[in-house]
Amino acid sequence: MIDKYYNEIKNNFIDDEIYSKVKDYSKEKHRVETYYKNGKLLNDAENHYGENIIKKYSKNLIKEVNKKYNERTLRRMRQFYRKFCNVKWSTMSTKLSWSHYTELLPIKNEDEMMYYYNLCINQHIDVRSLREKIKNSEYRRLPIETRNKIILDDKLEVKDLVPNPILIRNKNNIEIVTEKALHNLILEDIESFMKELGNSFSFIGSEYKIKIGERNYYIDLLLFNIKFNCYVVIELKVTEFKAEYISQVQKYINYIDRNVKEQFNNDTMGILICKRENRFVIEYCSDERIAVREYELA
Repeated sequence: MIDKYYNEIKNNFIDDEIYSKVKDYSKEKHRVETYYKNGKLLNDAENHYGENIIKKYSKNLIKEVNKKYNERTLRRMRQFYRKFCNVKWSTMSTKLSWSHYTELLPIKNEDEMMYYYNLCINQHIDVRSLREKIKNSEYRRLPIETRNKIILDDKLEVKDLVPNPILIRNKNNIEIVTEKALHNLILEDIESFMKELGNSFSFIGSEYKIKIGERNYYIDLLLFNIKFNCYVVIELKVTEFKAEYISQVQKYINYIDRNVKEQFNNDTMGILICKRENRFVIEYCSDERIAVREYELA
């Protein structure tokens, strides 16, 4: 005898199969809602009948509705309900697809999963980009301080979201021995590099020329972050971090603040990218405006 849970689950799936063919514009939202509802029913049925009930349901659903409703898929729906039953449903159902959730659900660390979930919601990230971020361990490369800020919902700054190490694409396995070579490698795929730094970066200039006194200087990369409304100075080094690198970036930041930024812009930030950081040296010459990060070729 098939119980009430099964009948409701089956009818929900049949309804979704029909809906997906008739109302293409909103079928993904309907699918997520259906899988969430059935995840709850599966959870309730398991509590009532025991764990083996999902296996029984799957056999019948494969025969009566669609072969895609196998045991693994049903367990994923149950997991979906359990993971997100305390999250505001209106946000979930309208912003993310089921494909997004299939990427998120295998993440065991709750804080890590919610980081990517909120990233998708706030930045409208597609499934391919989400998969790439998870694959590249973006969350785990964030500083511990940033992770704590995210968990506590504290205010974030540009530098908080810059991972460590920064992954720089090197498709042709070019040997990087000079700053110029690293610079050119970044310029080959500047869009990817800016996405790696975080969200909302736009490109202002490469080897951006400034003049201090009678001497010309060149900022490796000058970016602007739209979300944080500030210029961002990027300095590249292919050696271990040295104390004098900080003063160099400070000089560039001060110049941009005094001569380039508008009154309505926030203070300029700096990102110093080097082959290896040196925590002992950084501790004694740090500047809150500057993030020091290592780079890694990928």
